Amino acid sequence: MQKYVLVALALFAVAAAAPQQPQEPTYILKQDSVVNPDGYNFEFETSDGTQRQEQGNLKQLAENVQALQVQGSYKYAAPDGLIYTVTYVADEHGFQPQEHVEHPGQ
Repeated sequence: MQKYVLVALALFAVAAAAPQQPQEPTYILKQDSVVNPDGYNFEFETSDGTQRQEQGNLKQLAENVQALQVQGSYKYAAPDGLIYTVTYVADEHGFQPQEHVEHPGQ
């Protein structure tokens, strides 16, 4: 009997966590990338407003030491209705993000 109760509770939890509204499919509107020995860049945009772009280049840190220096950004609309944009740099000093929040309609 205990097994049936646990299974019923588990099924209820899964049903409650499922999206309540049907979601529209998301399509890729734009996608581009270039990769070469000295670095890369890419960008894409989807129909739900998500955008991402990034560039990476080799940087000479010492005589025999090279590292990839990356900069880019991404943007998306969150379920709370806000639009989040994050710009970042990643280099020998680590990942350095900066967030910006937009309030649509204000």
